[in-house]
Amino acid sequence: MERTGKAKRKVICSGEIVLDILMKGGKPLSANPGGSTFNTAISLGRAGVETCFVGEVGGDDAGRLVKDFLVANGVSTGFLYEHAGHKTNLSLAFLNEHNDAHYSFYRDEPVERPHFTLPEINPDDIVVFGSYFAVAPALRPHITRLLDRARKAGAIVYYDINFRPSHAKDLSLLRPFIAHNMADSDIVRASADDIATAFGGEDPGCPRFIRTDGPRRIMLRDGQRITEYPVEQIDTLSTIGAGDSFNAGIAYGLIKEDISREALLKGLPQAAWDAVIGYAQAFSQACCRSLENYIPATLI
Repeated sequence: MERTGKAKRKVICSGEIVLDILMKGGKPLSANPGGSTFNTAISLGRAGVETCFVGEVGGDDAGRLVKDFLVANGVSTGFLYEHAGHKTNLSLAFLNEHNDAHYSFYRDEPVERPHFTLPEINPDDIVVFGSYFAVAPALRPHITRLLDRARKAGAIVYYDINFRPSHAKDLSLLRPFIAHNMADSDIVRASADDIATAFGGEDPGCPRFIRTDGPRRIMLRDGQRITEYPVEQIDTLSTIGAGDSFNAGIAYGLIKEDISREALLKGLPQAAWDAVIGYAQAFSQACCRSLENYIPATLI
């Protein structure tokens, strides 16, 4: 998968930041900076990939903890906006007997959202975005600017739909934004739960689409070719961040295998996809064996 030019590639992640407090049996187990795309950025930083994060935090102790954590894990904070006078969002993640989580969110959302400064985006860089952050009406100007810049630069755009049932009541308002994001993305991933919530179980019809389903088989569609991958059954400590680390593994694999956007759009050989999905599964499994939301720093 040779590319023209050999400039070092980077990943630009944009999304929500929360402080995740992990609960089980009525007791806290750990507290980790989190958020779907944030978790992806940390896994990539730990894997040695040049990564920057575009987002916002509160001007509080939790916000400072988040910024220090990004830096400690090799992720640039040059495009992180700090809201003075606001608190960083909080999430309580309650683990069940299978170590799957349900969440309660506590937010201190500012009325005025920032005009985010965007990094330089170069050909074959990878832009990762998703979750409610990608469809929130107040953040549409940012997402539109980010996607427009990525398209003009020739970057690979990766969209994780990650649409939670808590937002299903607003689906009629948000569905056009989901459709816009899918149309502007080169790879779209959704869980089986996302598909049920956002599409009523119908296939969203993206040309390059990855469906994950927890411990069940992964489905990959590249054009007319559909491939299914078995998922190794492992003992888990927590499944929080498993999908986010899967996304990180996809981005890592695209860079590691030197896959350009041009090659991606033409259709990849099966062996190339096998390698990329292999990285994604390895990242996801490593995350599940940890109480953190990302791959361990010692994995790579």
